Amino acid sequence: MADQTEVGSEDRLWAAIGYPIPIIALIVLLMEDKKTIPFLRFHAVQSLAFNLVLWAVIMLLVTVTLGIGSVCAPFAWLISLWPAYDSYKGNYTELPVITNFIRGQGWV
Repeated sequence: MADQTEVGSEDRLWAAIGYPIPIIALIVLLMEDKKTIPFLRFHAVQSLAFNLVLWAVIMLLVTVTLGIGSVCAPFAWLISLWPAYDSYKGNYTELPVITNFIRGQGWV
């Protein structure tokens, strides 16, 4: 993303926590002072989209494997730590399909 403004450590923390705990991303979008910060808005929206896709894949895996795939669900959740770490470093994390989708929808 082209926005080169300085991102504070508190903003990076809010963005990072939103990936493994998606309710935090929703809270960021509801807070007036947070949702106007482009970095936080980008990561909050992307976090919600990422978690929707992740949990849909987990539910599909559990359904197709008749419940045996539920053993893999906690490990699949660990995938959310990668964008969390990258956002904590202050980067605009580019997730292959999700980032293009949310930009195409005009959400960020």
